[in-house]
Amino acid sequence: MTSIDFRLIAKTLPAAWRSAVVGKVGAANIKVLRMDGQPYGEETHDYNEGLLVLDGKLLLQVGQARIVVEAGQMYLAQAGTAHAVLPGSHGTLVIIDV
Repeated sequence: MTSIDFRLIAKTLPAAWRSAVVGKVGAANIKVLRMDGQPYGEETHDYNEGLLVLDGKLLLQVGQARIVVEAGQMYLAQAGTAHAVLPGSHGTLVIIDV
């Protein structure tokens, strides 16, 4: 079994909001990135995306709703759902693409 330190990997990435794939589970990519307080534009994917906050806070705009994802929580963006990261999001984010 391999141990992965998501926080350490996120800290060593060359830029915020640029994810690194750290593994696969079945067909799912497991990625990590560092959030730096800056917004990230709207995205829509053809796959489900789990957004797991390890530390800090993720602020999302999904349609008209503002979603706050705290450390230890995960938001599941269903395939085809547009979502954008709002200013103030910071910390370590694990992304699970299914």
